[in-house]
Amino acid sequence: MKKNYGKEYLGCVRSTFVISPDGTIKWCRYNVRAKGHVDMLMRELEFED
Repeated sequence: MKKNYGKEYLGCVRSTFVISPDGTIKWCRYNVRAKGHVDMLMRELEFED
């Protein structure tokens, strides 16, 4: 349940999972914001352009 202006409602939790080739979860984050998320993910996982 989430609260907004004192009212409770159901909502989605944005999450990101990085799955390795063998199928195990290598990295996960919850409650991510869309703005800037890809840049943050690339930095944390040490990917370069």
